[in-house]
Amino acid sequence: MRPNRSDALTLALSLVLLPAPAALARGDDAPGAIPLFDGQTLANWTPTDFYKAGEVVVEDGAILLKKSEASGGMTGITTSREDLPRIDYELSYRAKRTEGRDFFAAATFPVGETYLTFVNGGWGGSVTGLSSIDGADASENLTGTYHKFENDTWYSFRIRVTDAAIRCWVDDEELVSFDPTGHHLGTRLETRVSQPLGFATWQSGGALKDIVLRPLSPEEVASEAEAADTP
Repeated sequence: MRPNRSDALTLALSLVLLPAPAALARGDDAPGAIPLFDGQTLANWTPTDFYKAGEVVVEDGAILLKKSEASGGMTGITTSREDLPRIDYELSYRAKRTEGRDFFAAATFPVGETYLTFVNGGWGGSVTGLSSIDGADASENLTGTYHKFENDTWYSFRIRVTDAAIRCWVDDEELVSFDPTGHHLGTRLETRVSQPLGFATWQSGGALKDIVLRPLSPEEVASEAEAADTP
């Protein structure tokens, strides 16, 4: 049975209005979502001023943070945008380690007037958590956990920041749920140049794509506060 002209027109319009697959993967279609990487250039990003940092380039739709040849070297990017929210938001991105055996896309992000770093695979490749809390690194504080990362494998990350909780996921597995109330938050000296928002590698190469920041809705913020108050 042949579709009538009205059905055909409806189908054509629906295909035009559907978000592109890449947009769906990044969450670009979510209300208020802010894509932070256009897949082609380093617009609104600058290579982070680390000592003898590796090269930063865009290839095949990803930002490559090439391994520094310096002993203990870091490579990274830092946003030049000043209009991003500092609280009540969710940051999502995809990343993989291209070489090495340490963190490959540690994200430094704002928490109100201060900052934290979500370390992915530090201290030899598996320690994952927040640095620093009350002066203690992820390897020493209550957020530290162990998660194995394989080279040349893409992982999806999400960081949700509210006054009530800081929560972090890897491939939809929640690894961190932390109530910052009453704690001193801050970053290690090495990553302060990544503020206000940036990514860094340590003795490793990394790749990044699908970087999106989404302001949380009032309902989501209220839900986080309610969950934090529940014994």
